Amino acid sequence: MTGQVAALVAGLAVLAAAVLASMAVGAHAVAPGDVLRALVDYDGSADQMIVRDVRIPRAMLGIGVGAALGVAGVLVQTLSRNPLAEPGILGVTAGAGFAMTLGAALGVATSQGAELLVATGGAVVATVLVYSVGRTSPLRLVLTGVALTAVLTGVSLGMRLMLPDVFDKYRFWSVGSLAGRERIPPALPLITIGLVLVATLLLGRALNTVALGETVARTLGSNVARVRFAALALITILSGAATAVAGPILFVGLIVPHVARSFARSSVPWLTVYAAVLGPILLLLADTASRVLLPTGEMPVAIVTAFLGGPVLIWAVRRYGAGTL
Repeated sequence: MTGQVAALVAGLAVLAAAVLASMAVGAHAVAPGDVLRALVDYDGSADQMIVRDVRIPRAMLGIGVGAALGVAGVLVQTLSRNPLAEPGILGVTAGAGFAMTLGAALGVATSQGAELLVATGGAVVATVLVYSVGRTSPLRLVLTGVALTAVLTGVSLGMRLMLPDVFDKYRFWSVGSLAGRERIPPALPLITIGLVLVATLLLGRALNTVALGETVARTLGSNVARVRFAALALITILSGAATAVAGPILFVGLIVPHVARSFARSSVPWLTVYAAVLGPILLLLADTASRVLLPTGEMPVAIVTAFLGGPVLIWAVRRYGAGTL
């Protein structure tokens, strides 16, 4: 067994443990034995109902959203050749969130499919704006994304304050959390994310050549413009789907690629595979911790990931600076 395969097997084992912890830990703790019985021998007891009706759907959404954000982070960093990039920092998540708020205000986002399309459209517009302004340097790209995020977040907040109905509907969603999302039918967003993850794996070899630079990629026969367009489409769908389901959750797409790179080195397909495993691990552990950090109730998972991601961003800036990889 190669080192990369062994690391993947170990990651899957940790993911299984994170899923088990997500089902057992909360305001009402459930014994691991009852969690397992809820999966294989359901008897309708209160503990098993909590596991089956609340925590399993929440864990499934955590796996899907974590994988989407982690892989989107890999794509953003590979495409921009910028280790500081991630969908949240580059304004993609804020674009999806603003589109969701605007769609609610206009009465467009009235169904799950409509919300998914609206969020993806907002992510597309934000990606195009940030990349067109900041493509000349990694530092400019990050600053443009931060500026756009601040503007869109402020406008979204203003709209929700002026429109109480929109604010009441989206005040919990706007923070970024998995709490309460277990009532959302998970099939559409999870299938969408799964299909895009498969497409990302198929694009992996082409992204490997693009990561070496445009000149080398063209020499090896890659159509750089086509690969970039495909990667941008995948980023926007992944970010839009994750934001439509869980709200804006930052820094997962920044943390996961740096951890995955220590195992995958420069292989984009392996980076994608590791990110699809490490993203859910990070988000599930953060979500589990968010349930017990406060004695009075749950903390939104986006606050936990921001607390973890801030030091990682400072470390990345100190290590890489503004230089292009």
